Amino acid sequence: MNKDISFFNLSIHKILTKEQSALDKARIRLLYYGFWIVGVAVAGLFTSVYFQRQTLLSITAGILFISFLALFKYLTYRPNWKQISHILLVIGSIVNINTIFIALQKVDIITVQVLLLIVLFSYYMLGQGWGLFYSLLNVIPVMVFLVIYYFNGYFIALPPETIDQSTTIIGVFTNFILIVYIHSHFYGAFLSNIDELNATGEKQQQLNKELGLAMQKAEESSRIKSDFLATMSHEIRTPLNAIIGMSNVMLMNNPRTDQKENLDVLKLSGNSLMAIVNDVLDFNKIESGQLVFEKRKFNLFELVQNVCAAEKLKAEEKGVIFSLKVDPLLNSKLLIGDPVRLGQVLFNLVGNAIKFTREGTIWVRASFYENNDLLTVNFVVKDTGIGMNQSHLESIFEPFTQESITTTRRYGGTGMGLAIVKRLLELQGLHMNVASKLGKGSEFSFSMDFQVAEVVKPGALQQEVESLASLKMLIAEDNPVNVLLMKKLLSKWHIVPLIAGNGVEAVEMAKNDDFDIILMDLQMPVMNGFDAAVEIRRLPDARKANTPIIALSAAAMTDINDQITGAGMNDYVSKPFKPKDLLEKIQTLVAAVH
Repeated sequence: MNKDISFFNLSIHKILTKEQSALDKARIRLLYYGFWIVGVAVAGLFTSVYFQRQTLLSITAGILFISFLALFKYLTYRPNWKQISHILLVIGSIVNINTIFIALQKVDIITVQVLLLIVLFSYYMLGQGWGLFYSLLNVIPVMVFLVIYYFNGYFIALPPETIDQSTTIIGVFTNFILIVYIHSHFYGAFLSNIDELNATGEKQQQLNKELGLAMQKAEESSRIKSDFLATMSHEIRTPLNAIIGMSNVMLMNNPRTDQKENLDVLKLSGNSLMAIVNDVLDFNKIESGQLVFEKRKFNLFELVQNVCAAEKLKAEEKGVIFSLKVDPLLNSKLLIGDPVRLGQVLFNLVGNAIKFTREGTIWVRASFYENNDLLTVNFVVKDTGIGMNQSHLESIFEPFTQESITTTRRYGGTGMGLAIVKRLLELQGLHMNVASKLGKGSEFSFSMDFQVAEVVKPGALQQEVESLASLKMLIAEDNPVNVLLMKKLLSKWHIVPLIAGNGVEAVEMAKNDDFDIILMDLQMPVMNGFDAAVEIRRLPDARKANTPIIALSAAAMTDINDQITGAGMNDYVSKPFKPKDLLEKIQTLVAAVH
């Protein structure tokens, strides 16, 4: 509604707005032009009955004329068509009942027309509910009057007034004009509304078509992004696999103390770079809702020790005291969970503590208590670093965000670490507790439940390693560096593998020989690992077709697990991998077959 309309406005154009629907505009026009028609007619009726000395009808016509003038002015000042329609219907109902029971004391053609007008006007202007109400409000009294008149006749003390033929003609003619005008006006409005709906429907179809194209482009962009991440992951992880893998092999050869220090630094640098790569790739998985948590056995004590061993060197280089305390009872338990994601959380928390602590102490604690069949571990990472204001505690968990621009310039970093930590915990239904004071330090803590698996007996692992000497293994790998690395690593377990340079060679060798297990790289020339696994599963010899296959890849495809399962492979190891993880998977699959 336009509130800038002048009180002296008489134009219909100023009370119509673009926000009004086609039907609302039709209702306003009906009132506006209807007032002109009815006003002229009532003025004529008033003149006619006045000169006929019909006092009651003259008063009624005069009141109607003044009421219509007032309502017309109200319409052109504040076009509240619903309120005006109710007022008109109330006035019409009163006049109609008054005319039948008091003024004329009969039902004639004019009263029937007025009744019909009220019914049409109420339905068109106010809808079904109010239309029924006003219709019954007028029809019922008329029916009651006719029944009384039919059985007993109708008599009151006041004598009925009579109107001449000219007045009847004026009334009948006016009512016919109004009836025709209401029908024709709303018929045109309905046609316009249908045209408007058709135009809207066509526009909606066009929008749906554009939306479909936009969705296709978005899906294509998502696919391209996934392919790009997979390719970049493969290109970065492949040399990292060689660096970290060779470091592991050389560390297994009992190097001298000075050599071990150099290898530790080399391995630490490789692991740090790998952590950054994992952060970027995992953040993409988390945001797209495609991150899957593993459930496998691992030693929590060793995990925390390994994460903190690498970070402890950084702390000592800065002159910061690093205090690690893990409940020793955890070393006697194997837990079921996702060690990679847990290690990622701890790595980011400890790395942040070291980054923002120039002097003082960093504490890392892991304690537990048993809760029925579960073991609840409480992790705490505390430092005496720069700390934070309370107002910044929420923002630090947003991606690419740090406490301030000055913090970013002075300490560096991508600002993704804590965002990934928070999301990894939230996806597991966990909450991060933070306490910090500016200039005093920060404390991050969370609790996680684990199922307890069976404990491996001392010496059992070495016995199983020695038993792998007779294992016949095929490795499908096209990268010479990775082949060299695998040979050196497997030699520590007394395994001498056969090598296939691509998927076609792997299928041919699997067809012509009996292998206990196959390690399959996924990205190879001629035929990739997925297709090679499918062909092996189709071999006519059931034993060869069911040979366990472990996928090896540096790719980061978000749906890698579904692809591996679809190709018929048994398990997956991401490069670079920990030798212990690969050994555990080999032992599990070989034991299941034999």
